[in-house]
Amino acid sequence: MGDMTVSTPPRVLTVAGSDSGGGAGIQADLKTMLAMGVHGMSVIAAVTAQNSLGVQGYWELPPEAVRAQLDSVLGDIGAQAVKTGMLASPALVEVVAEALGSYAAPVIVDPVGVSKHGDPLLAPEAVDTLRTRLLPVATVVTPNLWEVEQLTSVKVEDEDGLRTAAEAVLELGPRWALIKGGHLPGAPVDLLTDGTDEYRFAAERLDNRHTHGTGCTLASAIASRLALGDDVPEAVRKAKEYVTGAIARGFPLGSGIGPVDHAWRWR
Repeated sequence: MGDMTVSTPPRVLTVAGSDSGGGAGIQADLKTMLAMGVHGMSVIAAVTAQNSLGVQGYWELPPEAVRAQLDSVLGDIGAQAVKTGMLASPALVEVVAEALGSYAAPVIVDPVGVSKHGDPLLAPEAVDTLRTRLLPVATVVTPNLWEVEQLTSVKVEDEDGLRTAAEAVLELGPRWALIKGGHLPGAPVDLLTDGTDEYRFAAERLDNRHTHGTGCTLASAIASRLALGDDVPEAVRKAKEYVTGAIARGFPLGSGIGPVDHAWRWR
């Protein structure tokens, strides 16, 4: 029968939107999970028509379809970590928060508010549901500065403001906040804190505009590392390392913004 010592890798679930162009969303999540050595699974909450130029349209799935996918995966297979991305409406945020609130695995919330192209991906009324329902069940929430402002009204102007932003986000209930400072002038710094411990992650500014999918990729990499047994600061450090390499090798696609290279460690 050959070698029977096959072991199942840790399992990570993404609950997000599908990106037809393959650079962000569910597709980025699953590629990241494979690259990180975990088994990726997906609950599709929305289908987008998008390419390198932007999002041409999106269609939400009915809440019962999202609920059924969650029940199928968590009920039979289970997950060691869950990552959430684009949840476009209050009803979808509600369904996901309810399922994850009663499930004992770390939850990484990427509060996707807007795409790289500036397309809004979250109905204004969904922001409130995200704030009150999903963030309280989050182990780590990973907003960029624009999303921080959307969630807390705190506008970060410089690196000193990252701390204020983190405190405002933590007040909404997640265990850890990772504030992504990439939109600040100067060298990008991300701040990770649980209110007690504080970690800063600096990376060089990479001169590459092909960065589609960075947010999805980072959150999925963090979820993967947590599933593999890292603590939060270590998971974030390793995830940042992976994403930095992926951005450095982002490639052109179509006539707009290309994706990061999820397979950079193999190529």
